[in-house]
Amino acid sequence: MAQGPKSQDKRSLGFSRGPNERWSHFAERVSNAFGLVLVLVLATYVLGSLTPFHGWTAALTTLVAALAGVVGLAGAQVRPVVIRVAASAALAAVILAVIAAIADGRHLLGVSSFVVALLMLIAAGAILRAVLAETEVGFRTILGAISVYATFGILFTFLYAALDRIQSTPFFGTGASVKGGDFMFFSFTTLTTTGYGDLVPAAQPGKMFAGTEMLIGQIFLVTLVAGLVSLWRPGGVIGRLRDRREQA
Repeated sequence: MAQGPKSQDKRSLGFSRGPNERWSHFAERVSNAFGLVLVLVLATYVLGSLTPFHGWTAALTTLVAALAGVVGLAGAQVRPVVIRVAASAALAAVILAVIAAIADGRHLLGVSSFVVALLMLIAAGAILRAVLAETEVGFRTILGAISVYATFGILFTFLYAALDRIQSTPFFGTGASVKGGDFMFFSFTTLTTTGYGDLVPAAQPGKMFAGTEMLIGQIFLVTLVAGLVSLWRPGGVIGRLRDRREQA
């Protein structure tokens, strides 16, 4: 059934729920607008910042991050087979994290973190492709671009945590005192090129990945996000809704 103009405009606003709209349909709309992805990514950020990345808190953080990756792929409307494979990979990562929590398996958690990092990379690529394919800059486009940027921070967090647990020496060096949330803090300060200098990768390939994250953060902000924000005209959508209400 074709949607009317008012329904289409409401859809473009993303978080606006109709008075008679089912919650399941509303959740699907928010997911398609990448709103749910951003919420899950922010939840991962909070969990990863406030809790240590080991034991059951690491399993919980892995679960939320993996869910964000799968929802991101669904919101980007990739092929169903890709979503099924991603869901299987997410489940495998969570199971490995749970086993690591039970058996105190450092290397198992490292493998789980690598899987999540790969899942976030694929999800970021799919969302970015969906954003670039949009013919008009709207609420979905802006949310998608912000979600991709935040996803990169989560991606590198899991990558650094994986390296710390798999390589022979700690990621920040043997003399560093790593606390809960330090990998998340280091990743986002690197992504934004703030670089306080209190946490520094001790060796390769950590230094290489940190440099890559710096480049991604700068290029993404300067080119895509700044360009999309300059083209976005939220007043146009709101104005059309106001006019149609007055005509009704």
